[in-house]
Amino acid sequence: MIRLSHRDTIPDHLRGAIVALGNFDGFHLGHQHVVGEAVNWAKTRGCPAIVATFDPHPVRHFAPHVPPFRLTTLDQREELFKAAGADAMLVFDFGDELASQPAEAFVRDLLGTHIGAAGVVTGEDFSFGQGRGGNTDVLREVGATCGIEARAITPVEGAGQVVSSSRIRDALKAGECDVAAQLLTRPFAVRGTVVHGDKRGREIGYPTANMELGHYLRPRFGIYAVTATIIASGETFNGAANLGIRPQFDPPKELLEPYLFDFSGDLYGKELEVAFHHFLRPEAKFDSLDALIAQMENDCAQARTLLGAK
Repeated sequence: MIRLSHRDTIPDHLRGAIVALGNFDGFHLGHQHVVGEAVNWAKTRGCPAIVATFDPHPVRHFAPHVPPFRLTTLDQREELFKAAGADAMLVFDFGDELASQPAEAFVRDLLGTHIGAAGVVTGEDFSFGQGRGGNTDVLREVGATCGIEARAITPVEGAGQVVSSSRIRDALKAGECDVAAQLLTRPFAVRGTVVHGDKRGREIGYPTANMELGHYLRPRFGIYAVTATIIASGETFNGAANLGIRPQFDPPKELLEPYLFDFSGDLYGKELEVAFHHFLRPEAKFDSLDALIAQMENDCAQARTLLGAK
């Protein structure tokens, strides 16, 4: 799998590709249909399939004050695109240059001359270019003048509603892991590097792997049944995690703190991917440390049962 910036020279063997174009944050069921169409089309033509995504997300450029909302990192998207059958990921580095580029120039100069796309697949609601002046009609009409065929995929429904990244974010903010997983076709997962904390978990017999959330969406704060994969080794462990500000301790600090069952070792500096399977309860402040520990024992027992752990 090759990762390219839109400023890179496109290798000759990737020119003439079918390009799936969109933000694809979360790579949910609807996104999978767009990319699936591009991959299948590319196979019938005997040409490469490229998935093009935007990073930073355009919303971050136009409204930097908006709270974090990302569902996936670039690394996660690259792995998902590869698993879907794409040959390369093309990242449009979104900034002033792209924001001010007219839609017609985006199609003609970028998709056509620079990338050499033979075809482009988007969702029906995709918009692009200066002032969001481009849509599937513009893509089709301008593309026809420079050898690009365009296809648009209709929205996909899940659980009776159109699948969207916004709907998934709403589900996660409500603690509805099952709904998010249904729409994503996998559990929502946060990937990050384990950092040093204040060792409070270790002191009470529950050593946690502390992770900062960065640009990820903040799901509902509370306790979750999770699985955690060590990226370097591929090992996966069941566990329970606190997500939030740890109201029992001062000062408050926003962290994701997974406690991995049946694991012993040093995780500092290692990259983990923590998948959210079940919301157990909201964060709470207890009358004593003993009361907190008793509740943590119950949380872990419930998580083991839900995850099928021994």
